[in-house]
Amino acid sequence: MKNILLTAILFFTVCSFAKSNDLKLKSPDGRLQINITLVNSSLVYEVEMGGKPVIQTSKMGLNGDVDFSNGLKIISISKAKLKTETYLAPAEKRTERKYTANCASILLQNSAKNKMIVEFKATNEGVAFRYIIKAKSPFAIKSENTTFKLIPSTIVWMHPHANVKEGWCETQPSYEEQYEYEIPVGTIAPEKAGWSFPALFKTDHHFVLITEAGLTPDYVGTRLAQQSPNGEYSIGFPQKGETTQPDDPEYVVSKNVISPWRVIIVGSLATVVESQMVSDLAKPADKKTDFSWVKTGIASWSWGVLHDESVNYETSKQFIDYASDMKWDYCLIDADWDRKIGYDKIKELADYAKTKNVGLILWYNSSGDWNTTVYSPKGALIEREARRKEFERIHSMGIAGVKVDFWPGDGQSAIQYYYDMMQDAADFHLLLNCHGTTVPRGWSRTFPNLVSMESIRGFEFTTFEQKDTDKAPKHLTMMPYARNVVGPMDFTPVCFGEIVGKKRRTSNAFELALTVILQSGIQHYVEIPESMALQPDFVKDYMRSVPRRWDDIKFIDGYPGKYVVLARRCGDKWYLAGINSQPEMLRLNLNLTPLKLAANEKVTLFTDGENNRSFKKIDVNITNDRLELELKPNGGFVVVL
Repeated sequence: MKNILLTAILFFTVCSFAKSNDLKLKSPDGRLQINITLVNSSLVYEVEMGGKPVIQTSKMGLNGDVDFSNGLKIISISKAKLKTETYLAPAEKRTERKYTANCASILLQNSAKNKMIVEFKATNEGVAFRYIIKAKSPFAIKSENTTFKLIPSTIVWMHPHANVKEGWCETQPSYEEQYEYEIPVGTIAPEKAGWSFPALFKTDHHFVLITEAGLTPDYVGTRLAQQSPNGEYSIGFPQKGETTQPDDPEYVVSKNVISPWRVIIVGSLATVVESQMVSDLAKPADKKTDFSWVKTGIASWSWGVLHDESVNYETSKQFIDYASDMKWDYCLIDADWDRKIGYDKIKELADYAKTKNVGLILWYNSSGDWNTTVYSPKGALIEREARRKEFERIHSMGIAGVKVDFWPGDGQSAIQYYYDMMQDAADFHLLLNCHGTTVPRGWSRTFPNLVSMESIRGFEFTTFEQKDTDKAPKHLTMMPYARNVVGPMDFTPVCFGEIVGKKRRTSNAFELALTVILQSGIQHYVEIPESMALQPDFVKDYMRSVPRRWDDIKFIDGYPGKYVVLARRCGDKWYLAGINSQPEMLRLNLNLTPLKLAANEKVTLFTDGENNRSFKKIDVNITNDRLELELKPNGGFVVVL
């Protein structure tokens, strides 16, 4: 390929260039550093923190119609610049976000005189890099050379990636597997598809979370490959079939290749859990587009517990009333509403919900031929003209948002489908929640109307098989350290009632704590009116007052897959919550210094009562920023400060 054009030409004309063949970029606080150098005409990097290795010497580069893996020469290295950005992202863990990064770039030329830019950012949370190539005509990138080499003693928490078109109705991959806990570094993934992002590692000195951010239709969604010899993980591309059309390639074809950021978050568990680096690296929202109408909130939802039979006019009206009584914002009407209720009756429900100050969200099937699902509306959103007509129709009916399910995977045409869906929903002021979906890459910053994504083995699985019901406590004590780090997560929590045919393992206080532990732009609570009516008044009052968005997050204590205690702030109130998945009582002495509370304070604790289906409310003292409490097996607690 000839005449590959430079991107950001003006940037390079104003920067001063280094003459050396390496770049050392530090975080603003100086503790974290990424070192990039050319070895035998190939680009490599390493990451260290406090002088100790985090990522050992690892590879970089792209392969395809052009080879940017070897035969490289550094043309120029920009001088590092400190940049600060602020933005609004109501669906993320902080509505108002400000972050600072040191930024630099390397301009490379291969043996065919093609040029590529590699951009780098270093924040106090981690480091990231991405590849950029621009050309006059489309070309293919068929693989990526990027690797992440961990030290041999590292232990790992990872999510197995499902093979394409496997599972129920050929809907995989949908990022809905059970995590593997504390496995040795280099463990071979159970399926050829590899391991999903994000992946959590514990080295001798630090925790490391690896993922990607800022994915656009100029690339494919990636994962970690099945094999990682000697603890060196490589990038895996989608499998054939993860696209909207069967003949679409699984690799990248573009004249404007921009890879997602390769993100390496480094530090303590607090650094990982509190990080917002994924949305920091995403493309900003269009300044010309008004997103002030986006309203995050809480939704009632009948299908979670009651399933298909609940999708009817009368039950939907009951759940609208329920949402209104609970002071919640939305009611979700799930699959087959078009056949079981119909557009005219949905319009009646929307008008009725408006009188109750409740917005309606409607379910849609995204899919065409990429799976065999039959739930409807199906096929209404595939073609853009038809999709925009459908969105215009339901917007005129007063519908507030859509839940779009059963996506095709991570191929380039699938990523384009996501972007078109987000843009079209925004144009018609519709909130968007994606299910059966890829993992977040910061898109809630680019399109603030994207309020949530599933990409998690959610609550519904606890209603399908007892084995998932049994695993729920451990599964949920993993999510704040991995999946929920990278973006809003629609697990659909909070069930106080019983599940037909299953024995629920979580206590009611554990379920209550999930209102704080899990984060989503819209929380779809699965609790049904009959069970909510049986709860103490203080629980119902609390459930009415749960914040709709958050201003800050602080990790207090915990360990992946065992327990977690964290606090989220809304305005001047901190909501402190914890859950324990271990079989024994957990005695905690919590250090609340990060919350900057008054010297001494008496607060009310909501926790487990005499059994795991009861609550108790007790007054406890916070003295010198310390709070002592006991957390029962599979139990939880909430404190409002």
